[in-house]
Amino acid sequence: MARHHLPALPQYRQDAVTRRLCAATHLDEGFARQVHDEFVADRMRAVGLPLGINLVALVRHARSADLRVEARNRRLARLFGGLWAAVLLALYGIGGGPSVALTAGGCGVLAVFGAAWWLVYAAERQARDAAQEVFRTGAKAEDLAPPAPKEAESRLLDLKKANVVPYTASAERTNPFVGSGKKIKEVVWQPIDVSRPAEAPGGGKLTIKDFDAVDLHTYVAREMANVAGLEGLRARNRLYVLGTHVQHLGTDLLPDPLGRPRAQIPKQLVQAGLLTPGAGMRTYLSLERVGDGGRVIVSMHLRARLHHPSLSWEVAAYGIPPVSRDYGIVDRLPIDGFERWWSLVRYATGQTWPALRGALGRNRRRAAERKREARDLERWRKEIGRRHAVYDYGAVDSVRERVASWDELGHSDRTDSQDFLHRLQQGVLIATERFLKDHNVDTSSFDQAQQVITTQTYNFSGDISGPSNFGNNGQINAAYGQGQQPSGAAGGAP
Repeated sequence: MARHHLPALPQYRQDAVTRRLCAATHLDEGFARQVHDEFVADRMRAVGLPLGINLVALVRHARSADLRVEARNRRLARLFGGLWAAVLLALYGIGGGPSVALTAGGCGVLAVFGAAWWLVYAAERQARDAAQEVFRTGAKAEDLAPPAPKEAESRLLDLKKANVVPYTASAERTNPFVGSGKKIKEVVWQPIDVSRPAEAPGGGKLTIKDFDAVDLHTYVAREMANVAGLEGLRARNRLYVLGTHVQHLGTDLLPDPLGRPRAQIPKQLVQAGLLTPGAGMRTYLSLERVGDGGRVIVSMHLRARLHHPSLSWEVAAYGIPPVSRDYGIVDRLPIDGFERWWSLVRYATGQTWPALRGALGRNRRRAAERKREARDLERWRKEIGRRHAVYDYGAVDSVRERVASWDELGHSDRTDSQDFLHRLQQGVLIATERFLKDHNVDTSSFDQAQQVITTQTYNFSGDISGPSNFGNNGQINAAYGQGQQPSGAAGGAP
């Protein structure tokens, strides 16, 4: 087919969401701390899948930002101690002491405020520089921040090819596919009779070739990208395990009962979850499609229910909308010139006293929080080691799900996502039909079921109610609109 030769329009960067969130870690210390603690700190819970995000880059930038904020707060706390000494010296001079004490005390107060102002200014400038660099330059995001601990990065790389997902027990009744976003549709398709052989070309009947659910899942996973017409579609069989049942899979999933579960297990265990699902353990074929620039993510989780003489598909569709505008602070920052300098000066002038006054308290609260988390973790480890207590290792959500907002969903996002879901549904039907024909199964029952299945619709609009629904270089970084700046998200000091 002849193709038109037309100029290329600017496109969203494929890593736009990753860059936006990396920039946000430098401008929102709460978000940086949250990311650091989730992926680097000592813990036993699993984490959600990295849907459309380069977690290595995100964690590197979050760790760098967190270390910078902690260094600033330590220096400010020492300056606050110096401020009290200077004030006491000045009061001593006022109360009848040597005049030199008043002079020295006054100069000390000014010196402390000057040093604190410069610390706040310099830290905010470094944060904004780092945010602008990762957001606007062409260098790889992960190369713009120092590496995180090797063990943490190794876990993050394993997550990219995860074939097992422990999910928290509280999600069992509503959404075992933790981190996939909002449920768009959940349904079991009409059963198909797979016991009748197809007609032979010369008359008679063909012999049905033996197959099981593993064969069907493998075939659909391999063929989906071609039959659905969705470039970049990711298809992977995953074993979803109830968090309180993780330890029953032994060292294949949990090499250390006092540590985190693995993200990859032997494929035989994944296949076993199709043929003989265990207690709180089932295997699904997860089809995931990340939209332009990572703005939206749609996923479809499928499970073949093959019980002779019929086959049915369990289908659950989920969606994640664009990133919230709360993480778009970098869009609103002046880039260069006098406006940038004046913005930094105003920020430092307004934040110096709150940052100086609260530095000691912030350091104490952070230390107390870490000690409390360490005590809770140690208590659980003792309970597991001594009393063999049941611990919930399951993930609660994913970082991509937490930063999303349905308020940012636009018309193009909705229509693209609906198209993705319909293509996924049609692709599963086509692949299933081809598989049955390849195995000499009469597809007349499939044809009847398909007429019912294809009438189903997908409304990509967040929480839904209804009979079938449950509640640079020519590249552009995805922008999600302007809005009020969230509390604690404008810079280094809260």
